[in-house]
Amino acid sequence: MRIALGISYLGTAYQGWQSQPSGQTVQDRLESALGQFATVPIATLCAGRTDAGVHGLMQVVHFDTDLVREPFSWVRGTNRFLPPDIAVQWAQPAPDAFHARASALARRYTYVLLESPVRPSVDAGRVGWTFRPLDGDALRQGAKHLIGEHDFTSFRASACQALSPVKHLTRIDISRRGAYWRFDFEASAFLHHMIRNIMGCLLQIGQGLQPPGWMREVLAARDRDAAAPTFAPDGLYFLGPRYGPEWGLPERTAAYDWLP
Repeated sequence: MRIALGISYLGTAYQGWQSQPSGQTVQDRLESALGQFATVPIATLCAGRTDAGVHGLMQVVHFDTDLVREPFSWVRGTNRFLPPDIAVQWAQPAPDAFHARASALARRYTYVLLESPVRPSVDAGRVGWTFRPLDGDALRQGAKHLIGEHDFTSFRASACQALSPVKHLTRIDISRRGAYWRFDFEASAFLHHMIRNIMGCLLQIGQGLQPPGWMREVLAARDRDAAAPTFAPDGLYFLGPRYGPEWGLPERTAAYDWLP
């Protein structure tokens, strides 16, 4: 039987999603909890790996098991063995043809940024920070240059394992509520550090250090050295994948609701 789970987590204390020898990753903690609940080892496959310090509001995983349990039992039973900063949000059986990564049509992220003369305190680790004022019009003009299918080599980490730097970025929405900016991204897939590198460039534009057209030049350069430094992971959230309606999986969870 194939089971799909929706997972939320605060990534601050973890070395990213993917299992590491240290055991200090979200996948390691989830598989340990699943194994304790099921009393047999369980290996998971996820929709999209996140980096150290990046959070997840609806990471989707699947696994195969002979153990028959009600969906609510997978949720409550697994959460019993998870730390407070990781939680299973939902569980449901899935067809054998479903694959958390390969079945995804797109992936969504949000970056939450605090604009303030003073650094974050109660939301430290959960938001990015800029002390310089941002120009929203300039941000949106710069972002427009990235929409569509492009070679995103300029925004790709040197350790990226993707087979191709060509991705189709379908959406960047930028909004503000009080002191908080929200940047919503959707694409077929993302390269390693791609959003954080885009954020670094957007802040250069929003702060008036570069004109909006500079983003087009960075993209065309296909050279990581042409872009701004990688921005902090603190405010980056994986909102989850998009699947076709045939799989019947949730689009979002209550974990979204705190976002500004």
